[in-house]
Formats: sequence, structure tokens, C-alpha cells
Amino acid sequence: MGPLDDRIVVVTGAGRGLGRAFAEACCDAGATVIVAEVDTETGSATAAALVEAGYRATFAYVDIASPDAVAALAAGVARDYGRVDGLVNNAALATGIGGSTFEEIDVETWDRVMAINTRGTWLVVRAFAGLLRRSPGGRIVNLASDTALWGAPRLLHYVASKGAIIAMTRALARELGDDGITVNAVAPGLVRVEATEYVPRERHALYETGRAIARAQYPEDVTGAVVFLLSQRAGFITGQVLPVNGGFVLN
Repeated sequence: MGPLDDRIVVVTGAGRGLGRAFAEACCDAGATVIVAEVDTETGSATAAALVEAGYRATFAYVDIASPDAVAALAAGVARDYGRVDGLVNNAALATGIGGSTFEEIDVETWDRVMAINTRGTWLVVRAFAGLLRRSPGGRIVNLASDTALWGAPRLLHYVASKGAIIAMTRALARELGDDGITVNAVAPGLVRVEATEYVPRERHALYETGRAIARAQYPEDVTGAVVFLLSQRAGFITGQVLPVNGGFVLN
């Protein structure tokens, strides 16, 4: 038996990169996974690949910046499954926004980062709270970032958005505790995925030489923590932030 047997898990931003790795790991752990993604091509491909591999997965479109799209996603999951046991809030805007000082960031970009990364996560939690309450043990895992733990420069809008995720995780844990729903955050370091290919070599080197485990970080380094926090084994852990970065940030 797997740790997520008979559990229904929604993963946002699951078309590629870390999101796809989370979807694959959840399926491998026994879950039925809804691959929620704004990019229909990558989302559909991920779901199809999982089904071809013998797993239970479906694709569902969502733009987490749109309240209507988030509500439609939740309504579709309610219709098809009746409940949700796990929610992984992975979708975020990260690609191509780094490198500017706080004085160089334009207001439009700042607002877009916040609309997706921060408000979008709140919208998804709000939309799925009712379905999570129908679970015998609802679990929410929010994707933060260790950039918010060490104060990464030239990335203030993203750092601020992920700092907000950490604060939201703690407040949501208290609001949802009476419903038996746990809310935790995982804060990865700089992971080698398509979305981080634009990051300058110097920033990759900073991480990869500064970690206690001095090497590159890959999606499979993060998936185990997420699967554990989604499982029944993590039923008394809530409101916590788990850095998964090979010891670049030490709590």
C-alpha cells in the first residue's frame, strides 16, 4: 500500500517542472491526481503520460489569477469526485522575472506576481476548502521558497509573494484546524527545472556551493516531503514551513 492510496489530490501548475514531479510522485504513492494547469498542452500531456503509465490522473484547466477559473475548477472536481483529500498549491509565476532591483521592478509586473503567487493561492484554498472538509483528513501543501528565508536580492516581488505564502500558511492552519485540515508549506531552494534555466549561472553556483549538501537540487529532492505532508502520517503537523534545499538555509 502507498501512503496516498485512495486519496484524491489536486496539484496546480502540474504541467511541467516541480508541479509535474509532484503529480508523478502522488500518483506513484497511490493517489488519484487532478493535473490543474493553465497551459493546456503541457497539462494534457502530463495527465496523458500518467494514465499511459497506469496511474489515475485527469487534466483540468485553471488560471489561478482568475477567480472564475478557480471556481470552475473546484466545481468540476466536486462534480467528478465529490471530495478532495490533498491540495498542492504549486502554480506560480517565477520564470523570467528575476534580475531587477527593487527600484527597477515595474508596478505591472509586481501586481501580476502578487495576483498569481499570493492571491491565486488564496483563491484556490478558498475554492477547495469545502471539498477538503469532506475528507477524513484534508491536507494542504503550499509551495513557498527559500528565497523568502534568506532574502534573495534582485527578486523582491517573488520573494515578497513567497513570504506571504509562509504567513498565509500559518494563519490558514489555525482557521482550518477545527476542520481537521492541515496546512503546511515546503520551501525549496533553486531547483534545476525548465523554469529556472534563465537564472544566471552565478546564482546557481551560489546555491550549489553554499549548501551543506553541495550539489544541484532536482525535483525528486522535493517530492518526498510533499508526499509525506499529504499523507495521513502527517496528521499532527500543521502551520509549519519545511525548507528543502540541502542545507542552504539552516533553521
